[in-house]
Order: sequence, then structure tokens, then C-alpha cells
Amino acid sequence: MAGLTRRQTLASGMAGAAALAAAGCSGRTGAPDGFLRVAIETEPDSLDPLRGQFASAALLYKQLHAPLTEYAPSGGLAPGLALTWRSEDARSWTFTLRPDLVWSDGAPLTAEDVVWTAQRAVDPTTGFADLGDFFAVIGAREALAGERDPESIAVTAPDPRTVVFELDRPVGNFPVLMREFYPLPRHAVEAHPEDWTRPEHWVSAGPYILAGHEAMSLQLRKNPNFPAADSVSIDAIAVDVVDTPAARARRFRAGDYDLAERPPTDQIGFLRDTVGDQLQAYPAPILSYLKLNCAQPYLADPRVRRALSLGLDRDFLNTHFFNGEARTTDRVIPRHGEERREPRHDPEAARALLAEAGFSEASPLRLTVRASAGDRDRLAIAILDDWARIGVQGDLLASYPLDLYQAVDAGEFDIALARFDRGLKSDPDFMLQPFSRDGFADNTNWTGPERDRFDAIMADAFAVIDSEARAEHFRQAEAVFLEAMPNIPLLHERAYWLVSDRTRTSADIQPQLWRDLSLR
Repeated sequence: MAGLTRRQTLASGMAGAAALAAAGCSGRTGAPDGFLRVAIETEPDSLDPLRGQFASAALLYKQLHAPLTEYAPSGGLAPGLALTWRSEDARSWTFTLRPDLVWSDGAPLTAEDVVWTAQRAVDPTTGFADLGDFFAVIGAREALAGERDPESIAVTAPDPRTVVFELDRPVGNFPVLMREFYPLPRHAVEAHPEDWTRPEHWVSAGPYILAGHEAMSLQLRKNPNFPAADSVSIDAIAVDVVDTPAARARRFRAGDYDLAERPPTDQIGFLRDTVGDQLQAYPAPILSYLKLNCAQPYLADPRVRRALSLGLDRDFLNTHFFNGEARTTDRVIPRHGEERREPRHDPEAARALLAEAGFSEASPLRLTVRASAGDRDRLAIAILDDWARIGVQGDLLASYPLDLYQAVDAGEFDIALARFDRGLKSDPDFMLQPFSRDGFADNTNWTGPERDRFDAIMADAFAVIDSEARAEHFRQAEAVFLEAMPNIPLLHERAYWLVSDRTRTSADIQPQLWRDLSLR
């Protein structure tokens, strides 16, 4: 497949558009009042917030669980289970819960549930091997390493409505991080520890409860015990997993869904012509990038990694795969309000760097690019075509997303075409965090003095209280990161959703908070 030209790549994309057109649009709307139909891309890997990693899982957590603090309708910070929070030094944070909270089964929800969930999160037998938002809680690292009893970490409940987090360093945005910390019902989890997320055992505090779960589909029902239940207008939601973008778009056009995430990015122009305002675009913290395995001898040299970046024609990728609506970039953190800087595309400089690193026409760099099957593998073909022009011989290995993730985690890859979406986390600080030590994108086997320097600056950044000063630390860390280039940024994408005429959404924020939607 690596031998396909760009012309052939674009032809395959147009074939997909033709298939969408051939499908037509029947306009079926057979959903009853108060019933929302949603198509998502992937099956969640877990409905337990302490275990799930996929973006689809994070999306469902927003519907099924209630966090300590919450996303406001505009995407900012708002009260969640906690009504207020305070700190004098950003090291000790006190959260006060709403009065009279209950779980979906009517059992009281207290500060002890919050403490127990925090302990479970850092227990290596029940949590996930990523501290996430608890990186600074005193004792959390030692507990996750099995060196300390999880019950001894510095999260306490002085009374049934008060939770105190003691941190080993100042974290000025700790309440913001708590927007994705979801307390769990201790009584329900302990009663069914292995299958508490099954519908028949489900208990939660979010706007919806899990009413059914089969392969590739979930059914949600409004939780009458949700603190803001009176403001939730949609009574039931059916969620289907439709794993190819073209199929999601086709079925949306046929009237099967009211919301469909991630339509085919290489068919945005076609969809604008066919569905008009039903294709909605949102500014979003989304980065497409290339993940390089720095443990491979031929990718361990930073000169090779920089050469691969210089050899990329990002404008072509944006124009032909994103309808020109993404932003080409060679940086991780988006710059808002700054003069636009175009990424450098210099094939001659790329060839010179490869020659310095010992590669030539007689002894070329050979590598394999992994990508998920669908629109992403066509993007990978165009990338390989660019690299062929600088003398790199490459092959494409397309697979299901889960297989790709497993290969990367096992270190069984050269280069992977990757993408992350920080969802509603619009603060640019969150863009660099995935690459920090133990972050979810920290899987390129990057080591050495520059890595140590990057880690040190990132640690300093997390400790800074003032937001502007913290942002400056992140920019310094990014400069080190980009000089070493263990990952190659490609594009800052926009978020696209297909939204039916019967669905009311906000024009300013992605429709990820289904409790805030309504139906005409």
C-alpha cells in the first residue's frame, strides 16, 4: 500500500464520498419524543472511570457519572457534586459537597464515598497504572507503586460533606482537574466488584444511568436522583457504536441518528454541500501527530526525527484530508492571538539530515507506519508518499484501533499515526500534559538528558499557581520537546459532529454534555 500515489489516495477518498451520495437521505426520524439517538466511533473499554482509557469511555462518563466539579455549559468550571471549594496555598484543597446527595438507588452519597474512590484510584489492584489527576496527592505515587497502603494517602473526610486533599506541591488548577474525577458508589462496587458496571448492578450519580448494554450498543435512562435532574430534558438515549466514519455519516443522513461524532474528515466539503448546517464544527483541543518509537536504532537519532518532520507537506494533508479547515502545525500547544507561523516543509534539508545520520540511496531508512483502518490509513499513505520523496522507504500497517494501541504500548512499532482529543479541556496547558511523565501519550521510549530536562520543566509547570506563569513554563517545556521531537505534530483539528434538525445544541461547545441538550 505504501506505493500508492497521492492521486490514488485522493481517488479512494472520492470513492467514499460517492458511496455517501449513493446512500441518499431518507430523512427518517422515527424516534419518540424525549429519545436521543447517538452514534459514536468506538466501544468504551470500560465504564469504570478508574479503568477506561478510550475517548469513547470518557464521553460516556460525562453522561453516567457525576464529577466532584463540573463543566459549565460554556466549558468552564462549575459546581458538581461539590458546591464550593477553597484553598489558601494551593496545597490543601477543601471541597464541600451539596447537601442531601444520593446515588441513583437512593443510598446517601457522602464524603466517605469520595475518599474511598480516591484510595481505589491509587490502589494498583483496582485502579489503573496512571495517576492522572492525583499525581500530587501526598502518598499517591507510593500507593500506586505498592509501597504504601492506599488508605493512608492524604485524602480525608472530616465530616459527611467535607473532603480535604493534601498535595505535596502547589497545584493551582486542582479544582479544574476534578472535573473528571468521578466518585463511585462504594456499596455497589463492593457488592459486585467484578461486574458492578453491568446494567443490573448499575449505581451512579450522573444525569443518566445505564439501562442496557449489549455489544456495540448502550441504553441510558434519566436518573431522577441527579442533583440537577429538573434541568435534564432528554429522558432516554440510545448509543450505537458505528466504527467507520463513512457508515456513521451514511446512517445519519438516512435519519437513524440525531448525533454522530467524527464524520469522515476527508469528506467535510461533500458533507457541507449535502447536509448543510447539520454538519457542525467546533474549536477543539485536538492534535493529530506521529508517534515515533525512539527505542528503534534508526529513530533514536534526533536528526532522523527532524528530517521526517521537514519532509512533510502538511498543507497538502490539510487541504485534501481536512477540507483546509484544520490548522497545520509543528507545535503541540495552539497559539491563539499570535501571528500565524507556517510549519517548515524543506525536503532538501530533510535529505541532508538523513545523510548526516548515515542514510543514503544505497542504504535508505526503512520503516513501517501503523494507522487505524479507514480515513486515517489514507492520511498515512500520503505521509509515506512525502517521505518517499526524501528517500525513505516505508510500508503501511493498517489495523483496528485497539490493535494499534496494544502494539504501541508493547513497543512493537516504528511510527504510529496518532490523535488525541482533550474533549472540553480548552485550556492549552492540557495539550502538552499527555506527553509528560506517565501521561497517556508517554509511550515513545524517549530517554536521555533532553527528556530529563523536559520532565523537570513540566514538574515546575504543574507547581505554578499563576496561570500566565504556568503557561510560560509549558512553552519552555514544549521547546525542549520539539527540539528532541519524539513526536511529530501535524495538525490541530476542529471537532465535527453531525446534528439533526430535531436536536438543540450550543454553538460554542461540542455536544458532549447530553444533559444540556434538548429535542424539538
